[in-house]
Amino acid sequence: MRTKLPVIFIFMTVVIDSMGIGLIMPVMPDLIQELTGESLADAAIWGGVLSAAFALMQFLFGPVIGNLSDRFGRRPVLLISLVVMALDYVVMAVAGSIWLLFAGRIVGGITAATHSTASAYMADISAPDEKARNFGLIGAAFGVGFVFGPALGGLLAEFGTRAPFWGAAVLAAMNAALGWYVLKETVTDKIRRPFNWRRANPLGALLAVTKLPGLASLLLVFFFYQVATAVYPAIWSYFTAERFGWSPGMIGVSLAAFGLGFAIVQGGLVAPSIKRFGHRGTVALGLAIEVVTLCFLGVVNWGALVLAAVPFAALGALGMPALQGIMSRRVADDAQGELQGVLTSLMSLATIMSPLIMTQTFAYFSRPDATFYMPGAPFLLSAALLICGLVVFFRSSRRRS
Repeated sequence: MRTKLPVIFIFMTVVIDSMGIGLIMPVMPDLIQELTGESLADAAIWGGVLSAAFALMQFLFGPVIGNLSDRFGRRPVLLISLVVMALDYVVMAVAGSIWLLFAGRIVGGITAATHSTASAYMADISAPDEKARNFGLIGAAFGVGFVFGPALGGLLAEFGTRAPFWGAAVLAAMNAALGWYVLKETVTDKIRRPFNWRRANPLGALLAVTKLPGLASLLLVFFFYQVATAVYPAIWSYFTAERFGWSPGMIGVSLAAFGLGFAIVQGGLVAPSIKRFGHRGTVALGLAIEVVTLCFLGVVNWGALVLAAVPFAALGALGMPALQGIMSRRVADDAQGELQGVLTSLMSLATIMSPLIMTQTFAYFSRPDATFYMPGAPFLLSAALLICGLVVFFRSSRRRS
């Protein structure tokens, strides 16, 4: 049991990191309106700014925190991050202005950028034949956080717009206390290395794109997909509140349902689909389903239909694992880490850009004085991006053939 406690701590740390956005997402429309006194459309713009700031900090500080853990150890970096995260949630829980909430999201993005440190600790304590299994636990932790974050946030929202922040603060503080007692340092003088700003450069992975031949078009498809599907966390709370009048609790339940569906598809249906349709066929199928889903969400006017469509919408998650498999097979074994770095950077950039684009689009088409009222316009824009991705993918496949 003693050897399992650090693994449990790492698992919970990644869960809490991935819950950072989802836990408070159901209350953000009401909270921003409460702080600014503005309409839901204008609140959505602020929501995009807050989400982009959070993602930008993760993009910038992920490599920095990982390198700090190589220099000063995993234990202090993880414990300090959790303590600061707990204090940050307390500050946001009592925030009386939008600017204090903005500052809180900046700090929150930095403290949630500990994925590389958690992965490094897991590698430190794992035997060679245990690494794959334990890294799989980290992936599962992300899935758990993505599913249960919105659900828990929606339940706590019934006690007020500040309740999810208090809940998040308690979770972070309890996990820090657990880590204080069970986490042993794994960085010894033998493997310790000095901090180097060159290694901590977040743009390094993007610069590596030019070194990977034959991947430019597939990377573009990947980027289109990431920008398009980031529409869900960017505007879902605002869209469902405006279009269907959903409460924070209902928003949380719907987000959890989507997250659970995506996890089931990626965990259980990707391999059978590839076996049946091949990698290229699975990519095309996943992108096509996603286009249909986004078009449907763009025009639907009945909330019950949205919930009924969740199983079909989840099938859109088939495409990306297959696309990553194609790209992985096109690079040498010693370039796999380089490729994953590129993909991670593209995902981060998409998470920064999409909230700004999608919330502005939502605000423009959902204002009371809008020339053409269509709150689902961001989903239609995302569908257009994925259609472009499909065209690029088919052209790339034809050239490859």
